[in-house]
Amino acid sequence: MSNVRKIVLPTLLVSSLAGCELTSQPEQPTLVVAPIEEPRHAEPVISEPVEPIVVLPPTPQEVANLWQRIEMQFSLPQTDNKQVTSQLNWYRKHPKYIERMSNRAEPYLFFIVQEIEKRGMPLEIALLPIVESAFDPFAYSHGAASGMWQIIGDTGKRFGLKNNWWYDGRRDVVASTHAALDYLQFLHKHFKGDWLHALAAYNSGEGRVGRAIKRNRKLGKATDFWSLKLPNETRDYVPKLLALAKLLKAPDEYGIAWPTLENTLQVEQVATGSQIDLALAAKLAGMKLKDLYQLNPGFNRWATPPNGDYKLLLPVESAAEFKVALKKTPKKDRLHWTRYQIKSGDTIGQIAQRHQTTSSIIRQINGFKGNNIRAGKFLLIPIASNNLSDYQLSADSRLAATQNKKRGQLKTTYIVQSGDNLWDIARKFKVSHRSIAKWNGMAPTDNLRLGKKLVIWQNTGIASSGPGNKVLRTITYRVRNGDSIARIAQKFNLKIKDVVRWNSLNVKKYLQPGQHLKLQVDVTQINS
Repeated sequence: MSNVRKIVLPTLLVSSLAGCELTSQPEQPTLVVAPIEEPRHAEPVISEPVEPIVVLPPTPQEVANLWQRIEMQFSLPQTDNKQVTSQLNWYRKHPKYIERMSNRAEPYLFFIVQEIEKRGMPLEIALLPIVESAFDPFAYSHGAASGMWQIIGDTGKRFGLKNNWWYDGRRDVVASTHAALDYLQFLHKHFKGDWLHALAAYNSGEGRVGRAIKRNRKLGKATDFWSLKLPNETRDYVPKLLALAKLLKAPDEYGIAWPTLENTLQVEQVATGSQIDLALAAKLAGMKLKDLYQLNPGFNRWATPPNGDYKLLLPVESAAEFKVALKKTPKKDRLHWTRYQIKSGDTIGQIAQRHQTTSSIIRQINGFKGNNIRAGKFLLIPIASNNLSDYQLSADSRLAATQNKKRGQLKTTYIVQSGDNLWDIARKFKVSHRSIAKWNGMAPTDNLRLGKKLVIWQNTGIASSGPGNKVLRTITYRVRNGDSIARIAQKFNLKIKDVVRWNSLNVKKYLQPGQHLKLQVDVTQINS
C-alpha cells in the first residue's frame, strides 16, 4: 500500500502491544498504522474591500419636474423683509395665477432654462418672465415694452432684435430670450457682479439705478438694492422675483401647488428656406394655425417675412413631419398669388394695404424701383391663402379683437387728425388717455399716426357737438340712383377728398348704384 507507512519496532516492545495485528512474525515485526498527514498551516484569506453602495441624488438635468430642476439651482441671496412678504402674500391669495402662468410657460420654459444654464446665470432668472408678462408672448405694456421678456424698442435694437411690418423680434421666443439674457449679463457686469442691481436696472434702466447708487454713496448711505430710492414699480420688481423663488423652494409651506412640467425639450426650430404662408406651414406641421402663432408670436402678418433667415418654432413631435412635407413643397407653392390690374388713382401704398403686404415687396416682385405705376398694367402680389380672419393672432386680428372688446355703452371710432395726441383726444371724450391706449393696444407714450383709427368707449350718451368733440363712426353706405361723390359728402358733412381717399375712387368716373362706400361719419353732424 503506497499510502501506508511501515514502522519498525524493537523486539522487546512487541509483547506489550496487546491487540495489535502483526503482518508477519520476523525477528523484527512491523505494525500497520493509519497514514499520518503532515501538518499544514492555512494560508491567510485576504478578501477584497467591499465598496459601500452610495445612491447619489439626481442632478437637475435628471429630475422629472422642470420646476424642481430650476429650484435646485437657485443662487440669489434670500431675504426676509416686508417687501418680499407682501409679494408672497399676494401669490398665496392667487393660486390660480400660478396655474395659468405655468400652463403658458410649458412650451418655452425648458429652452429658457437651458440657455440660462449655458451662461452660468442664477436660475431665478427663469422666473423673470412671470414677473414681466406671466409668460404671455403677446404682452404689450404701458411702457411700450413687448413680448414675454417685455423688451422696449431701443433695448431690442441695441441687442440685435429686428422689428418691421412683418416681424417683431421682441415677441420671438428664441430671439427675445437671447437678447434678454445678453442684456442681463451686460447689467451684471456693469454693476460689478450685483445681481439685484442688475435686475432692478432691467426694469428701470441702468442709468436710473446708477444714479441712485451714486446718490446714496454721496450721502454716505448703503448702496445695496434695498437702500436705493427707486420708482415704486422697481422697488416691487425684485421682491416679486424673490417671492416666487421662495414659493418654488417651499411650496407646501405656503400652500401653493406648482403644476408638474416635464423636464424635456418641447420645441424645435426649423428653417423654412423661403417665405411661407403660416396657414400652409400649420397644415404641413399638422397643427392648428392658432397654435403655430402661439409658438411664433414674432410674426405680425399672415406669412413669414420675405427677406431674412427666419425659422419656425414647432413642437418636437411635429418638426420631423414638417421637414418632410416642406421638402415636397416647391418654393413657388409656399405662397398664393394674385394678378392685380392697376386702376386709375391707385397708389402702391393703397394696393399694398388692401392686400396685406408692403410697397417694397410689390416693387421687388414686379421689378421696379419707384412708386410710379400706370393704370391698366398688372401687378403680381402675394396674398394670404385663407381669409384674413383665420389668422387670429396676427397683429391686425389681435388689434381688432382688442378694439372690439366691449368696455362701455357707446363705441366711437375716431380718426387721428394732424396735431392730435392721446391727451387731447381723451379730454375731448372725457376719458382717460391711458384707457384709450389700452382699448387700442397701445402704450400711452406711443406716437399717433395720421389717419389711425382709435376706438373710444363711453358710458354716457353721445358727446356734445362743441368744437373738437367729434363722435366718429365707420358706416357702409350703399350708393343710390342719382348719387354723386359731392352729394354724399354734403349729406354726411364730409370732404370730397376724404370720401375719395377712403374708397380709392376715380373722380372722373361715375358712382354705380349698389356700390358700397366706407365713410367716417361724425354722428353729431349728419344732415337729416
